[in-house]
Amino acid sequence: MPGLRRRLAASTAVLALSVMGGAVMNPASADPRETTKEAVATGYGGAVSTVDPEASAAAIEVLRDGGNAVDAAVAAAATLGVTEPYSAGIGGGGYFVFYDAKTGKVGTIDGRETAPATMPPTAFVNPATGTFYTFAELVSSGVSVGVPGTPATWERALERWGTLDLDEALEPAIKVANRGFVVDETFRQQTLDNKVRFSAFTPTSELFLPGGDAPAVGSVFHNQDLAKTYRLLAKEGTDAFYGGPLAAEIAATVQVPPKDPTWVAPAPVPPATTPVSIPAVPGYLTTADLAAYRTIDQEPTHVNYRGYDVYGMAPSSSGGTTVGEALNILEPFDLAGMSDAGALHHYLEASALAFADRGAYVGDPAFFDVPTEVLTDPVFGKERSCQIDPDTAAIKPVPAGNVTSYDGVCPVPPAAAADETDTENISTTNLTVADKWGNVVEYTLTIEQTGGSGIVVPGRGFLLNNELTDFSYTSTNPDDPNRIEPGKRPRSSMSPTIILHEGEPFLALGSPGGSTIITTVLQTILNRVDLGMGIFDALAAPRAAQRNTVNVTAEPDFITLYGSQLAPYGHNLVPAGDAFTSAAEIGAATAIEFGPGGSMTAVAEPLRRGGGSAMVVRPAK
Repeated sequence: MPGLRRRLAASTAVLALSVMGGAVMNPASADPRETTKEAVATGYGGAVSTVDPEASAAAIEVLRDGGNAVDAAVAAAATLGVTEPYSAGIGGGGYFVFYDAKTGKVGTIDGRETAPATMPPTAFVNPATGTFYTFAELVSSGVSVGVPGTPATWERALERWGTLDLDEALEPAIKVANRGFVVDETFRQQTLDNKVRFSAFTPTSELFLPGGDAPAVGSVFHNQDLAKTYRLLAKEGTDAFYGGPLAAEIAATVQVPPKDPTWVAPAPVPPATTPVSIPAVPGYLTTADLAAYRTIDQEPTHVNYRGYDVYGMAPSSSGGTTVGEALNILEPFDLAGMSDAGALHHYLEASALAFADRGAYVGDPAFFDVPTEVLTDPVFGKERSCQIDPDTAAIKPVPAGNVTSYDGVCPVPPAAAADETDTENISTTNLTVADKWGNVVEYTLTIEQTGGSGIVVPGRGFLLNNELTDFSYTSTNPDDPNRIEPGKRPRSSMSPTIILHEGEPFLALGSPGGSTIITTVLQTILNRVDLGMGIFDALAAPRAAQRNTVNVTAEPDFITLYGSQLAPYGHNLVPAGDAFTSAAEIGAATAIEFGPGGSMTAVAEPLRRGGGSAMVVRPAK
């Protein structure tokens, strides 16, 4: 893309002239930073929605220069690796869903991380005690790091559907990493949320805690190390990541985490009474694991819901099967004719049933016979819908359905309940892109925990994931589909979804949020299709998540609006949030809805995670 190359060269030249003593003096006058966030944008010629204006601007720049949706998606994702480094980046993995306007087909790429080849089932057991490490100890460790899949995903997506080479797609991100981006309140707060564990690792504290504190709101954050890493990938391709010196450095970092030898655990903050412990457990990842990594081209999951064709991500993600099954469970009910409380009651119950089956049957299909066709079969969904009492919530957890014997007739004997502990973290990021030709990308990518493992590869500018905590690592059940095994992909909840109506794109959406990704996508579809909300209201509405647990996790506004209405059904709503984040919110979705005459409405969060960024190529024809 010559135009893009010229602009990059010009901005780099100005940057070189403006640097003195390592500090950027005034590059903004030549290359203004994107800081304005708009939650809705309607127009033509292409659209994008991400959590960050720099990433959205990168995608729009590629679309305006003639790139397609895949090119723009990779450019946006790489830029998110700069501006949203605690949620995404080349140290992680994800799932890529693409609608091809020429063929009318949906294809997907599984870029999930894998367990190292020598990782034993007892990897998360402390040899000194014979008991499992705590989750808090594992999240900041080498042993939780899986083989990253994000760089391979970008390269595969461009090879399969794109028009640009990787070097061209990385140009906007390199520019942003070089000249820096403006720190907002979300970036500072996420840094503060991770301050203790970031301070334990020398390269991490040097990058993200300059002077011992999180970067100030309004300051400009630079990541020259990441710019150099991106330039290496631009020059040599992903071979430079999965082999060579960088691969050796990644493996060494995992095997011997660079913990500051002078680090002292801070005193616990009340009401906590246990001192912070970061043993920085060594991991198993090797250069051979990196060299052996491959993405997987997959067929999407598919269900038809009220005349809409809903396509999602097949296992190793549980997103497509669980969203699809829940929609099939809801299909027999007239949600539009119910009260708000009645419709939400059915939504919560359907979600619990689908999560029961997720826990019992979904894992990496290379290691476990996942009954994907059964879980997305409308007959199975109808049979599961018999378990919903229209007036009373079932006692949770509910048992899994019987996938070996079903005919859509009630009642049937259920299977045993799955023994599942949800350790999937709420952090991740999602982006939605469409181009003027009608191609659509929905892409969810992550490094798992907010801040991943907390470990930056020295001199390389990116955090490593802690995705292996997504395994059922404390399970001793040999039939658990998500138990630890070498080379296995841990089960994910990422749910990038593309919906067609009469063969044409209607809606594309996805979200971060750990296992609440599934409920966020499901609830947004229900809001739009069943409850008659416009797409912005459907996405912005307060959320609740029932994941087959005794309590329903809900945002405060949802509890205020619906808590008293849902109490008579037996639903107990508790506020969202966990020990690792200050936020009490669920998800941070992005979406594009397609209208007549090629119009597109991109929507992002108005408030969650500080708000997102929706943009279009042309606001009007």
